[in-house]
Amino acid sequence: MDKNVLICAAGLGLASLIGSGIGALVKHIPHKLNDVFLGFCAGMMLAASLVCLIMPSIEMLPLSQCWQSLCGVALGVLLIALLDHVTPHLHRLSGLDIEKHPNTSTTNRVFLFVLAIAMHKFPEGLATGVAFDGGDMSNAYSLSIAIALQNIPEGMVVVTPLIMIGVSAFRVLNISLLVALLEVLGVCVGYWIGDLSEIFLPSMLGLAGGAMLYVISDEMIPETHAHGYEKPATYALIAGVMLMLLIEKLSI
Repeated sequence: MDKNVLICAAGLGLASLIGSGIGALVKHIPHKLNDVFLGFCAGMMLAASLVCLIMPSIEMLPLSQCWQSLCGVALGVLLIALLDHVTPHLHRLSGLDIEKHPNTSTTNRVFLFVLAIAMHKFPEGLATGVAFDGGDMSNAYSLSIAIALQNIPEGMVVVTPLIMIGVSAFRVLNISLLVALLEVLGVCVGYWIGDLSEIFLPSMLGLAGGAMLYVISDEMIPETHAHGYEKPATYALIAGVMLMLLIEKLSI
């Protein structure tokens, strides 16, 4: 496997662990700070999903075959929507908010929590891995930077509620490691899938982009608007979009 892919996979996992470590030390993250930082990361990921995944997917194809990219985006959205339907939202299951899912009462709470984390982490890693097969290393690195930055506040948000609801330190450590490994695995699987055949690469890029768009719209943006700090979170999102566009421009 390409060493650049392995380096980025390790970087994403490390960023997640750093966020978890900060969350374990701080134990209480001010909502305003979390919402602003998460909004900034949502903006970076929004730009990255479009510029680094969906647009390259479309550009690989003649106009008559762009349906492959569109189908890929739709499939990515449907895939994450299905996972969203059968697993609880990670910020709600944590105990900060209440949201009932049909299977919550019959399944171990921690197991569901891990599944909810996987819903976010694995597709993000998948998107990064697929991007490395697109032939444009600048796109792949830009996407990696956006996701790595997002991993820090997400790692903090994941660990802090676990501590609040009384999960043991040993189990919190195991869950943090699992979160990081899931993303590393996603990168490797994404690279492997994209490397199988260039025929499917446009669809795979579209799928990864669609999955990211769903997570941004359904999870990240609503979370940043849930505590009364939607204005600064919106400004941060716009700043994140512009920074990612600048990073992409400088990396060309």
